[in-house]
Amino acid sequence: MGDVLALLRAAILRGEYAPRQRLIETELAERYSTSRFVLRNALNRLATEGLVELQPNRGARVREISIEEAIEITEIRRAVEGLVAARAAERVTDVETAELRALGDEMTEVVARADMIRYSELNARLHGLIRSIGRHASATRIIEQLNGQMVRHQFRLSLVPGRPSVSLPEHLAIVEAICARDPERAERVMRAHLTSVLDALSAYSDVPAGLYR
Repeated sequence: MGDVLALLRAAILRGEYAPRQRLIETELAERYSTSRFVLRNALNRLATEGLVELQPNRGARVREISIEEAIEITEIRRAVEGLVAARAAERVTDVETAELRALGDEMTEVVARADMIRYSELNARLHGLIRSIGRHASATRIIEQLNGQMVRHQFRLSLVPGRPSVSLPEHLAIVEAICARDPERAERVMRAHLTSVLDALSAYSDVPAGLYR
């Protein structure tokens, strides 16, 4: 089931299946060359992760995350990712500081050339690297499940005009605090960054869907 689960999860996160779109078992089984039993197990797992919802007598569909729920998820992330950033500052190695700074430099470059799709990818990569450096298994598990539900909103925010010019300095401040091995500052700037995400989600909650995609 592992490969089918991973492939289907990645397809949903990439937006190949739209929110509320039905997931037809026969079509998915053919696409992923698997049995309906294995596929059904994968859908059940994705339902526990919050990416899919199972409807009695109607099968599965991609779950839509409202702005209100996205705000609640980000409030949880703010607390947990602050902890992870502090742990990363305590545990970061010289090799990892170089990797963090290189990633910060690349983020700066892509914002300068207005490549917002790449910036969104690097944003996710930076947060993932910080979790890896922090080596806090329970926190990582919580964050990754929450991020799976948030991915569409995160991508849309990165495309909002002017948003990267706000978030880039926040990301660079997180990088510098961790590289300076300053846990208190790392937690503070991570929480400040996610407070900024909360503010952005609230500000754009009334934007028409066509402009926010």
